[in-house]
Amino acid sequence: MLSLLNIFFFALHNALIVFNLVGWVWPRSRQLHLVTMGATLFSWVVMGAWYGWGYCLCADWHFQIRRQLGIHGNESSYTEMLFNQIPGITLNRTFADIVTVGGLILILMATATVWIRQWASTNVSPNNADVMGGDSPAQTHE
Repeated sequence: MLSLLNIFFFALHNALIVFNLVGWVWPRSRQLHLVTMGATLFSWVVMGAWYGWGYCLCADWHFQIRRQLGIHGNESSYTEMLFNQIPGITLNRTFADIVTVGGLILILMATATVWIRQWASTNVSPNNADVMGGDSPAQTHE
């Protein structure tokens, strides 16, 4: 059972990471992306205030299962474990944290950009449509 949970958490956590990285790209997934990013930030910051900054509930559960299976790595973060286990690259905790936080900052900037653009495109008044590069509703093309 623990082996199945290990596989489950590996798949779930990596799917969540990938979705957090690219979920902002598609308009249909942006609201779900906000939910997953909010949950991630809640875990990292709010729960992190008690358990250590950057605390990840999913990683904690996965590491508990790995310890019970006797899979002991010296990794103390999920990013560090991924780099060390998957491609076989040895990475220290500091660099793993820089990669993780850098990725988070880039994702937040991209997310903010697409939401601001989406908001601006839906809140263009007819008088300013030509300034924004669009047509006002009164204009029609035949």
